[in-house]
Amino acid sequence: MTRSNALSRRVLLAHGGAALVGASALTLPRLGRAQTGKIKIGLMLPYTGTFAQIGNAIEAGFRLALQEQGNKLGGREVEIVKLDDESDPSKGVENASKLVQRDKVDVIVGTVHSGVQMGIQKVARESGVLCLIPNAGVLAATRALCAPNVFRTSFSNSQPTLALGKPMMDKGLKKVVWISWKYAAGEEAFDGFKESYTKAGGTIIKDLWLPFPNVEFQALLTEIASLKPDAVACMFAGAGAGKFISDYAAAGLKGKIPLWGSGFLTEGVLEAAGPAADGIMTTLHYSDSLATPRNRQFRTEYAKAFKSQPDVYSVQGYDAGLLLVQGAKAVNGDLNAKPALYKAMESAVIDSPRGKWTMSRAHNPVQDFYLRVVEKGENKVLGVAAKALSDSGAGCKMA
Repeated sequence: MTRSNALSRRVLLAHGGAALVGASALTLPRLGRAQTGKIKIGLMLPYTGTFAQIGNAIEAGFRLALQEQGNKLGGREVEIVKLDDESDPSKGVENASKLVQRDKVDVIVGTVHSGVQMGIQKVARESGVLCLIPNAGVLAATRALCAPNVFRTSFSNSQPTLALGKPMMDKGLKKVVWISWKYAAGEEAFDGFKESYTKAGGTIIKDLWLPFPNVEFQALLTEIASLKPDAVACMFAGAGAGKFISDYAAAGLKGKIPLWGSGFLTEGVLEAAGPAADGIMTTLHYSDSLATPRNRQFRTEYAKAFKSQPDVYSVQGYDAGLLLVQGAKAVNGDLNAKPALYKAMESAVIDSPRGKWTMSRAHNPVQDFYLRVVEKGENKVLGVAAKALSDSGAGCKMA
């Protein structure tokens, strides 16, 4: 997605030369500010690299939710600080620490890359700063490393593919090859697919991997052709997903071996992929073609505000904003009233463009997942693949 003029006018990159306070300082109490002042929000998202379009979409959706409230939360003005996390896990702790210690944000909204999220998770748990995850699905964030101050508004990495296995078997696709990047999101998506597909009676004849963000797919596509599976299941996202779709067709596999995947495969890339994407089947918690008044309203307002069309990432950013709006209203803007704030966010029913959803005890969405097919540049909804699907939250023990 191209960043709109409305966004670019408000850019404030947190790349200043201020010295980083040591990580050990995170255990110290955070400095409070008068509740009549502005609520400071740090957007820690990818603005460069393969996930840049996702970061911009999340930001746009989040800003739309705030704009609907007159850019206020619980009656207080909002200030936004932006930081490019570069999808670099090695900088995760450092960058999140800058937002907390240097910029003194009240809320961190981030991020996309699951590896980077682990850095944010560490800072959020140690500092107590409120963290809203608008995309990264790393399981630990709402399982073993869950925290009262961390809420996810997207999905766990295994959720979309937990919804994938049964529809594939229903189509008679009894043996498949899996392919993805070798990183947390890909591995955990595979766990969800393996669980659902084998439970339905399917056989995974081989799982193929390449390092993130490598997009040299040819050797693996040649191997897939030689294995002759009934179908291919995968997890890719962002610009890399678009290239995979194009390369899959160029390798002569389109029309011969059906391609299925976590719905992120076809999000934000259909225009670039063109006819190569036609016929791809996916499962996801949103589709631009959802024929509901709520979704039509959202899409109209988003297009009016940003002169572009929203996708699932826009919705996840928007819902992060809706969740924060509900929490802030419940405490009249006093985000330091943490027990009441967390209770309001835990009990929230989010009236989302994706359909209404609730928060699990581990702070992960309980939501419907749709079966979709790409037709003429659109993810067309065929039905609900899994109703009110929840992540297990295994190992989550709230402090």
